[in-house]
Amino acid sequence: MAIGERIHFFRSKRGMTQKYVGAQIGFDEKSADVRMAQYESENRVPKDNLVQAMAELFDVKPDALKVPDIDSFTGLIHTLFAIEDRYGLKIEKAEDGQPQLYLDLRNNPGSMQFYDMLMDWMDKSEALRSGQITQDEYDAWRYHYPTPGQTTHSHFETVPPQE
Repeated sequence: MAIGERIHFFRSKRGMTQKYVGAQIGFDEKSADVRMAQYESENRVPKDNLVQAMAELFDVKPDALKVPDIDSFTGLIHTLFAIEDRYGLKIEKAEDGQPQLYLDLRNNPGSMQFYDMLMDWMDKSEALRSGQITQDEYDAWRYHYPTPGQTTHSHFETVPPQE
């Protein structure tokens, strides 16, 4: 999720209006809602001091609002948290005690396309493990995914837009 979507998500989750949030972080009451709408629509990007102020107001860490840097463990975990919020990713303890991630489609039926993509990935990963394809073939598949006609799963109809 981009920063505007995260701001909207946490603002809505807290039951706050754009006008209220804008006024609380220091904008003039007359323009507070307009300014927040600009951030949520990503016509403007808030500076770090405003991200910090919104994070305090929403009672979250600033990293929960920012576009995560997946090259850091903190950014990666916040990416997984965003996937949990948006698509129903869940975590539980596997039988061997290791963390296990899965998609909860019962409460997130709109995630079927993402589910199909994960199924495609699982199929290719299994083909690599079983020796049906080489590492080079697997990498080529990953780096060109998705392409039309590439999936074997029923809910995948179009190539999703890149965000």
